[in-house]
Amino acid sequence: MRNPRIFENQPLSSGETVTLSNDAFGHVIRVLRLKSGDAITLFNGQLQDDSYGEYQAVLSEVSKKSANAIIGDYTPVTNESPLNIHLGQGISRGERMDFTLQKSVELGVNAITPLFTERCGVKLQGERLQKKCDQWQKIVISACEQSGRCTVPEVKPAISLNEWLQQPTSALKLNLHPKADQSIMQLPLSHTRIRLLIGPEGGLSDDEIAEARTQEFNDVLLGPRVLRTETAALTAITALQCRLGDIK
Repeated sequence: MRNPRIFENQPLSSGETVTLSNDAFGHVIRVLRLKSGDAITLFNGQLQDDSYGEYQAVLSEVSKKSANAIIGDYTPVTNESPLNIHLGQGISRGERMDFTLQKSVELGVNAITPLFTERCGVKLQGERLQKKCDQWQKIVISACEQSGRCTVPEVKPAISLNEWLQQPTSALKLNLHPKADQSIMQLPLSHTRIRLLIGPEGGLSDDEIAEARTQEFNDVLLGPRVLRTETAALTAITALQCRLGDIK
């Protein structure tokens, strides 16, 4: 079995012993059924000597309710894109949203804000909304574990589209639009920060598109066909990485 990568949201240091969190314990011991002496890789998404990286570790003192890990060597990991992408994603139903978050993290997105729009079709508030956001953050963590990333993108609190449009930013603002004049592949190569808006199932309304333009969002085109919301987000991120990021 290959060495599993596990996120541990606590300080890590070579030579120390840590107790695994409940989430890490459940995955490593109950799901993977690892035992004392088995090797794992830990990362915490925190800077270490001006770099992000991961630690080799060995399980110890494994019981039915807890497990420790002895922290070994630290290895810097430099697989982050030079392009910083903040995805504003119209909330979609069921597994579509989960899929979009998971794959966007694999493709290198840096932050995600779920957006309530006119056509999002999802009614969440209060405790139910918080539980859903917590679930989305766990999906992001899992995607980082799988893809080899050592930084963990934040799933920011879900807000209305208008609130997100009005947030101050120095990033280039993009809105996917099937009738835009400019292709996403024609963007100038000088940009290093992008704020990308993707509508929900059914797309953004005319009023929402107009408001995005008022807030200086640029309409960009992916191609001649209308894409589903999850397809649009992932295709756009891939195109941005090819044009401006780590694939160019």
